[in-house]
Amino acid sequence: MKLTHLPLRVSIGAFFLNSGLSKRTLEGEAAQGLHGMAVGAVPQLSALDPDRFAKLLSRSEIAVGVALIVPFVPAAVAGLGLAGFGAGLVQLYLKTPGMREPGSLRPTQQGIGLAKDVWLLGAGLTLLLDGLTHRRRSALVL
Repeated sequence: MKLTHLPLRVSIGAFFLNSGLSKRTLEGEAAQGLHGMAVGAVPQLSALDPDRFAKLLSRSEIAVGVALIVPFVPAAVAGLGLAGFGAGLVQLYLKTPGMREPGSLRPTQQGIGLAKDVWLLGAGLTLLLDGLTHRRRSALVL
């Protein structure tokens, strides 16, 4: 892990780890609500049972959090996982009714919570691109 990645990876990794751990016991109505929102953005998720979806989401968030925090996971790998989550949240923002001003990308008051997650996509892409370009530069030097 590059020293310059440390603040980004640890802060976002801790956030993801906490989020995933807090969803470990999510069941019933809470899992249904989370699943319902996700299905609105990605209809294919309707094939999953809400409780199973919540458990998979929890495990995925924990995995991304650990990948970001653990120093031996390459930036490109950690960035790919983070960018995937960020892209999913941006899709959720764009497809959920009431999150945006009509005919605009600007968030409504209700949409601010999701709109702000665009930073996760940006941070993930930054790690991914840096990891890929760093590897390419290293290979050229040899």
